[in-house]
Amino acid sequence: MSSKSKSDAYAAAGVDIEAGYEGVKLMKKHVERTFIPGVVSDIGGFGGLFVPDIKGMEEPVLVSGTDGVGTKQRIAQLMDKHDTVGIDCVAMCVNDIICCGAKPIIFLDYIAIGKNDPHKVADLVAGVAEGCVQAGCALIGGETAEHPGTMTADDYDLAGFSVGIADKPSIIDNSRMKEGDAVIALPSTGIHSNGFSLVRKVFDVENIDLHKPAREVMTDKAAAELLGDTPIGEALLVPTKIYVKPVLKVLESCHVHGISHITGGGFYENVPRSIPDGLGAKIKEADVRVLPVFKAMQAESAAKGFPISDRDMFNTFNMGVGMVVIVPAEEKETAVSVLQENGIDAYVVGEIVKSEDKITIF
Repeated sequence: MSSKSKSDAYAAAGVDIEAGYEGVKLMKKHVERTFIPGVVSDIGGFGGLFVPDIKGMEEPVLVSGTDGVGTKQRIAQLMDKHDTVGIDCVAMCVNDIICCGAKPIIFLDYIAIGKNDPHKVADLVAGVAEGCVQAGCALIGGETAEHPGTMTADDYDLAGFSVGIADKPSIIDNSRMKEGDAVIALPSTGIHSNGFSLVRKVFDVENIDLHKPAREVMTDKAAAELLGDTPIGEALLVPTKIYVKPVLKVLESCHVHGISHITGGGFYENVPRSIPDGLGAKIKEADVRVLPVFKAMQAESAAKGFPISDRDMFNTFNMGVGMVVIVPAEEKETAVSVLQENGIDAYVVGEIVKSEDKITIF
């Protein structure tokens, strides 16, 4: 990058080219943490280069996914804490890719920001890099775009794009799913990255101090105790769990018939996406290990006069289950054991039955 690249006219219009260069310098150490075998290029070029390892594959297939953090990033902006939403950005992409059995290999990010603050951008990229390390993929490129006049100085939007690879004969397509298969829950770390328009309304985040414990700012004091002494903003910002490495281990050990990433639309939208016609997931609501943050949120909504029904909770949030994996009944103990050995406190939450309804929660 040339130090001669400077435009006083562009700066007068609100775009600081030199701040962009400084941001790249600060993020470089974070990006390098993600480099895995196959990375060819460094950051700063016009394209990210990567040589995938396809040895042993019959028919390599590239699998892509893209997503953003959504309005959760508003919490980060209000907290002035920007080093975790990048993990969410990676998670929302790679957790989708793993659902068909593909291993994520590369990631790119895009940051639109009102005013380029190099340290803020570096924090955002540090989170993206941490997510890539957790997923085992390389951050090989990205873009930061300053948007004066269309965004406030403190505003930004973070999005990402990932590519994975799978061997076509091994792709999970639900064709082998059958009655009696076990539905295994992989616990979430919290709200993850969906439903935050409702979250922000319930907790009235624009009008409270997010650095204070819930008991000081929530209407329902009993529900607030469910969140303990943690500042409410931090409870809402807990990053999305990245399930890639544990699920890859299950794929090595079991015949996986389906995987669903529980994102926007909750159980009712996402579980059916991995189930063929004629079958359905039967889940007992009492068997779902609902996290305290969801119980607190539902109680708080009632206290403020707009109660959220149980069904709406399960149709909006992950409720403590960030992903489900469906395996033959005879392999459920093995799958749970493998997941637990790899840091996931998995448990059986339901079964596959003959049904015209692809999901029943009772």
